[in-house]
Amino acid sequence: MKKFKWALVIFWMIVVFVFSSQKADISNGKSEFVIYIFQLLGLNLNKLLGNMANFTVRKVSHFLEYFILGVLLFNAAKEKLKLKKLAVFLISMVFLYSCSDEIHQLFVSGRTARMRDVIIDTAGGITGFLICYFWYKKKAKEL
Repeated sequence: MKKFKWALVIFWMIVVFVFSSQKADISNGKSEFVIYIFQLLGLNLNKLLGNMANFTVRKVSHFLEYFILGVLLFNAAKEKLKLKKLAVFLISMVFLYSCSDEIHQLFVSGRTARMRDVIIDTAGGITGFLICYFWYKKKAKEL
């Protein structure tokens, strides 16, 4: 089971890498598709956010990618590390992977590296960690 949990972490890191490998026009098209899906569901992001709709979808996507990474890392490492070490490990992993992801984007056509994205990514990972931590703590009290 432990190997499977770590395999999920690695799989998700590959997913993030693949998304980052997409040229700017392809990434932009996917954001537009998300906006279209929301419109079909009755929420017009273009009307609500104006010309910030695409930007907002991209930044929320950053947050969610790393939120999932934070959840997966927590799940994989929670039994091996005490809380303080787990928090340091998880935040470090998320931050370093985000930095490497942004550097990787420098080599992808039309993409750039932004410290803002590293901050958003890290916030997503920390949020995933905190939600898991409090949920796990609550479950432990119930037992």
